[in-house]
Amino acid sequence: MATVHEMDHPLIKHKLALMRDKTTGVKEFREAAAEIAMLMCYEATRDLPLKEITIETPVAEARVQVISGKKIALVPILRAGLGMVEGILEMIPAAKVGHIGLYRNPETLQPIEYYCKLPNDIEDRDVLLLDPMLAIAAIDGLKRRGVKHIKLMNLIGAPEGVAAVQKAHPDVEIFVAGIDEKLNDHGYIVPGLGDAGDRIFGTK
Repeated sequence: MATVHEMDHPLIKHKLALMRDKTTGVKEFREAAAEIAMLMCYEATRDLPLKEITIETPVAEARVQVISGKKIALVPILRAGLGMVEGILEMIPAAKVGHIGLYRNPETLQPIEYYCKLPNDIEDRDVLLLDPMLAIAAIDGLKRRGVKHIKLMNLIGAPEGVAAVQKAHPDVEIFVAGIDEKLNDHGYIVPGLGDAGDRIFGTK
């Protein structure tokens, strides 16, 4: 079963509280999303392999550890996942970025893919799939395109969503800033933080 990492860092909890507050403005909401993503990236990349090299410091020769050429791709789900990209690129500036567009059928509540643009070598990369909420359809789409190593990074999730991802994709690790109470009858997370895309981009 997929491992779930619910973040317990005080900075993440504080910034997530700001995002939940309906009085938080667009600028502050957007900044908090990027900052939480940056902090979560620290945990999600904890298992990156290292290699030892020799360098010269201003004082002497030193053996140091560097990341051993691991290729990473960030794949935000449009639109709201875009709010998480900047923070992670601050940590991993060499990562390539793909995009997946999904919308939810208002009657069935099922996600429908309408856009997908990925790096040509996506099959050879470890993918961080970015979305404020859980999205099984995006994982399905990445796997259809040959992606073998996926970590899911979400701002919030509901127990139902976490369980669904674990059942459908037991090989995908989940990193989430907070797990909320439930999904309501309209498929929205409660208490949630509202429509993340609208709040990041100032739309209705």
